[in-house]
Amino acid sequence: MAQEQAPPGQQQQPPGSTGEMTPQPHDEMRGYEGRGLLDGSRALVAGGDSGIGRAVSVAFAKEGADVSVVYFGSSEDDDAEHTAKLVRQEGRRCQLHKGDLASEEYCHRVVDDVVEGLGGLDVLVNHAGTQGVETDFTRISTEQFDRTFKINVYGVFWLIRAALPHLSAGDSIVNTGSVNGLRGNKSLMDYAASKSAVHTLTKSLAQSLAQSGIRVNCVAPGPVWTPLIPSTLPEEKVEGFGTQAPMGRMGHPDEIAPSYVFFASSRLSSYYTGEVLAPTGGETHPG
Repeated sequence: MAQEQAPPGQQQQPPGSTGEMTPQPHDEMRGYEGRGLLDGSRALVAGGDSGIGRAVSVAFAKEGADVSVVYFGSSEDDDAEHTAKLVRQEGRRCQLHKGDLASEEYCHRVVDDVVEGLGGLDVLVNHAGTQGVETDFTRISTEQFDRTFKINVYGVFWLIRAALPHLSAGDSIVNTGSVNGLRGNKSLMDYAASKSAVHTLTKSLAQSLAQSGIRVNCVAPGPVWTPLIPSTLPEEKVEGFGTQAPMGRMGHPDEIAPSYVFFASSRLSSYYTGEVLAPTGGETHPG
């Protein structure tokens, strides 16, 4: 992807909207050509309305999958409808489900709704997440810490637990981690801890399910331009976002989505489970 100007300072109310971002993210997988890697698959993409989740949903559709997108609230309706339109343009079904993944009851209910609507489930993508900036550890409220873990960790746990009875050999679970879960972040301490938990849950569950043929992997992106950034980071941190990466720029969702296709497709990754793949623009980590 060609070098482009770093984003200017900007702010939105969380959870953010694609239409208000400058520059617009590359998140529609334009030019991506599917090869039938997911023909006939049925996928649930939590947090699939925008950003990486949108790119994943469209890439899955281009590879032959029907997709159910789960998103949080009415402020994301426009983004979710646009994602559904892109999926349907590929001749695939797309169902939209709106609700709070911090609710155990909703997580179990939405999986049942997806299975009923699509006729089954083959791929689960846990991408929904939240973060809040705080550099003073003593000022991280219990409410913020609880909300971060409820969505980023509990929601993943509840969705997987609800989905497992519907999955079988050859099926795949793909979780979203973060570079911050690999090396920490002094201004996103609770978020980084939650993503580290997702990495370890991925590895542990992969070992548990290895004999079943259900693979569990994780994608841990670096700085990627999505609505989460201008809606959760202060304006001064949004300005020049991503230039700290060795490649000198932020990533775009279209550059990350193929990692999810790789893990979702048994044709490509049948011998991969328990892996944490980190598209971080050149930042390296031990192990």
